[in-house]
Amino acid sequence: MTRWIAWSMLCLSMPAFATRMVIDELGRTVAIPDHPHRLVCLMPNVVDDVYALGAGSDVVAVPDYTKYPSEAKDKPSIGLPLNPSIETIVSLHPDLALASGDLNHMTTVNELEKLGIPVFVINPHGIQGIYKSIESIGRALNREQAAGKLVNGLRQREARVRQGAQGKPSTKVLMLVWYDPIVTAGKDAYITNMIEIAGGNSITADIPQEWPEVSLEFVLGRAPEALLIIRGSNVSLDAIRNRAGWLSLPAMKSNRIYYVDDRMEYPSPVAFDALEDLANQLHP
Repeated sequence: MTRWIAWSMLCLSMPAFATRMVIDELGRTVAIPDHPHRLVCLMPNVVDDVYALGAGSDVVAVPDYTKYPSEAKDKPSIGLPLNPSIETIVSLHPDLALASGDLNHMTTVNELEKLGIPVFVINPHGIQGIYKSIESIGRALNREQAAGKLVNGLRQREARVRQGAQGKPSTKVLMLVWYDPIVTAGKDAYITNMIEIAGGNSITADIPQEWPEVSLEFVLGRAPEALLIIRGSNVSLDAIRNRAGWLSLPAMKSNRIYYVDDRMEYPSPVAFDALEDLANQLHP
């Protein structure tokens, strides 16, 4: 195994590879080939970014739980995003690995780079972070023009949703990521941005943490008029109804429960499909 790893490191460190120095979203300088054509994506949202930039054919492997776009699910798997198989990644001889800072451990990034595989890390926060990460990956892949076009199209979709919600009453909502304990979206979470754009008013938009845990007393005090639940998630409405205090919420009394498209979980272009779906529910 040691000889095999050493041989792989030699192949990956040949002069034909690192030819450009690009700054990633963690401020790291990454040596990247002019035209990387063997890409390993370490997070599902990165997969969607790369495909949306027209580089799907260059992807040689994706992590477990990759769902969008559907054709990416046929790619070889590197395992769990938090604990990918380093051996599998090295065996694929990638030009570049693409990671997401909040969700991929830096130990994985450091280990891959020690083996001669450059790793470019994005770090999306908020909807502006989605735009920024698309542009960052565009630079890394030498696809700046495609990135600019993609971001422009997404900004236009955002603007249309904002325009559709303009002048309509804003609904006080609780985005329910989990209910025991209650986990929701805070100020800097892109989902909070999406709720506001769609014409809602998240009751936790003033909490500094991205994914805060709050008490039921806090929720009761904010009196949400609607609950948002990711469609297909493990959040059970029946379980919520059977928990003390929940039935006194205005949202439960009026049965205003909105099931948000699961694309909302991806800080990438598919999130805009979920944004439009949410806007249609809040303001049919």
